[in-house]
Amino acid sequence: MKNIEMSVEGNVLTIRVDLAKEFGVSKSGKSITIASTEGNISVPEHEEIKIGLNIYRKKE
Repeated sequence: MKNIEMSVEGNVLTIRVDLAKEFGVSKSGKSITIASTEGNISVPEHEEIKIGLNIYRKKE
């Protein structure tokens, strides 16, 4: 994972991302990656639940 923190309290999943960070141009070259799970991963403490997340901004 890049720039993503996840935690579970009870039945609530909380995701934290620092929107000031960047990880360069995406594979397509059209956007700048801010955060990514880099594919589908399990939610903490819930192996049967998966998440796939990409956060990006348009390349200027």
